[in-house]
Amino acid sequence: MAWMLLVMGGLFEIGFTTCLRQVDGFRNIPWTLGFLGAAALSLWLLETASRSIPMGTAYIVWVGIGALGTVIVGIAWYGEVASLPRLLLMLGVMACIAGLKLTAQG
Repeated sequence: MAWMLLVMGGLFEIGFTTCLRQVDGFRNIPWTLGFLGAAALSLWLLETASRSIPMGTAYIVWVGIGALGTVIVGIAWYGEVASLPRLLLMLGVMACIAGLKLTAQG
């Protein structure tokens, strides 16, 4: 259950980073509310998961999911570069996240 909460927290991290791009100095109220809600949920899920998963492992997995998802959003919706080296490095991050899950004690 803790791992599912951690993954959900990572997904909400993608949400808050995506909202952050649209907040316009926190003047765009709907996007700002989305940012604040997603950030609060993401951090709460991380904290809850870290009660069962070692904090360092939980944090790096949470960051990795958020970073990968944010890169994917950037490529899909904002025209960011999807070069072969970038995609291979993303696969490396995914492999590290999977490795942490497979070797975790929590």
